[in-house]
Amino acid sequence: MKKIISGWALPAALAMAISFVLAPAASAAPPVDERLGVPIVVYGANLSDAEKASVKVSLDVEDEAEVEEITVSGEDLGKYIKNSNPRARMYSSAKITVTDAGKGLVIQIVTPENITQVTSDMYANAMLTAGIEDANVDVAAPKPVTGHSALAGIYKAYEASGGTLDTDRTDVANDELSVATDLTENSGVDEKKVNELLTDLKQQIAEQKPASREDVERIVKEQLDKLQVELSPEDRQLLVDLMDRIRQLDIDFSKWSDKLSKFGQELNDKYGDKIKEKVNDEGFWQSVKDFFNKLIDKISSLFG
Repeated sequence: MKKIISGWALPAALAMAISFVLAPAASAAPPVDERLGVPIVVYGANLSDAEKASVKVSLDVEDEAEVEEITVSGEDLGKYIKNSNPRARMYSSAKITVTDAGKGLVIQIVTPENITQVTSDMYANAMLTAGIEDANVDVAAPKPVTGHSALAGIYKAYEASGGTLDTDRTDVANDELSVATDLTENSGVDEKKVNELLTDLKQQIAEQKPASREDVERIVKEQLDKLQVELSPEDRQLLVDLMDRIRQLDIDFSKWSDKLSKFGQELNDKYGDKIKEKVNDEGFWQSVKDFFNKLIDKISSLFG
């Protein structure tokens, strides 16, 4: 005798199957590290209400209670960057989570289509110059912007978390970011090559401890030749000026060179699954197929 199944049971089973497969995996909220504090979200002061709501979604904090929210304005630029424009329009926003010493920097641009010039590695290089060594940072913007103003927001968020920054270093870090984007945008140098060049130069500055500007010029020439990078005299001068300022700060960059070289792999390991679109995830669709195959077998047994 065949078993009877009611008219609504099969549609209900299918609906349950779809909701089971497509629903996001439930997980408990990560515990707040009471030693380091909650994540800090800093919003560009010129965001509209709708843009701010969009940024909250991008930074994954729209429903998050355990965050501290602050705003960064053009006036804040003056605190970290000399001769900045207090009327600057601020749209780039960021979420920063301070981590334990030795964890390094993990930077994710969560709206890459809207951060048009600054790359993750550029942010990491500039942050190290500014004195921020250990943090997870997500950067977002609701519309296309260069991404430069996010750095001031990161500084403000870092200090709000209890960190301290030297304004001489933050000012040089901003120059570094400008030089990096100028070389990429105007000189035709690949962004990866630019970051490699900056990292190598800072390491050589730390190791060789040049005593004069002439020594810096020599180091710049050596690294340009080594990496086979051709620059105009004007761009070469920008690079020498930047490295001479870094020389005078007396920062030991050598301890960070390994971290920066592994930055790309660390970013992929941390965020690869998060940023992968499910529609392109073969494993996801295989799980859908397996689930329905099992469901069909189960339903067929009801009539067997």
